Amino acid sequence: MHTEILHNPDFGVLRVRFDQPGEEISSEAGAMVGRDTAVQMRTNLQGGFGGALKRKLLGGESLFQNTFTGTMPGQSVWIAPAAEGTVESVTLQPGVEIFLQSGAYLASTPGVVLDTKWQGAKGFFSGGLFLLRAFGQGQLWFSTYGGLHTVDIGSQYPGYICDNSHMVAFTSGLAYNVRKLGGLKSLFFSGEGLVCEFSGQGRLWMQTRNPAALASFLHPFRPVSSGN
Repeated sequence: MHTEILHNPDFGVLRVRFDQPGEEISSEAGAMVGRDTAVQMRTNLQGGFGGALKRKLLGGESLFQNTFTGTMPGQSVWIAPAAEGTVESVTLQPGVEIFLQSGAYLASTPGVVLDTKWQGAKGFFSGGLFLLRAFGQGQLWFSTYGGLHTVDIGSQYPGYICDNSHMVAFTSGLAYNVRKLGGLKSLFFSGEGLVCEFSGQGRLWMQTRNPAALASFLHPFRPVSSGN
């Protein structure tokens, strides 16, 4: 199977070309852009109903995944995230785990397992009790809203602070603590909210935009009907 990411960094899309019959790739439901007519598609609940429901309720992902299977060499399927931005690819090996923010997962090859992980009170303050955990062996694709900024902590930086709404993914070698940026005055008047302070050894992926900021910007311009 040959994969290629096109149209980064603004409108990333994943092109998958099957080299052998029976090769497969799974994606988030609704992510398909197009495919050859002979490519087979089936919709399933990865990990059974219980696992899928857990990811939906706790990780913010769809209950369903679509699995595409090639029936002959040279067939293709195109996969893209809902929001414009960058698509990133990571190779997972045994012992390597990546944690994704809600909605960042795009696609994966067989052998990659998706689950949710309890993050305790710090997860609550960062906007959600759970992160999506990806582990196993294979290829994983995730997406950002806006451009992608990558930081290697432990080698490039001894530690790093990231706005929690701009955090996309990080490797399991990192620990993080969610805190206010300054005191209460900074929290409410600086325009900055809660931040994640990372330490340890690993990689952090961040997005240059965040949907909440866009929604806040557009809110004053929404159409409002007058009451009668």
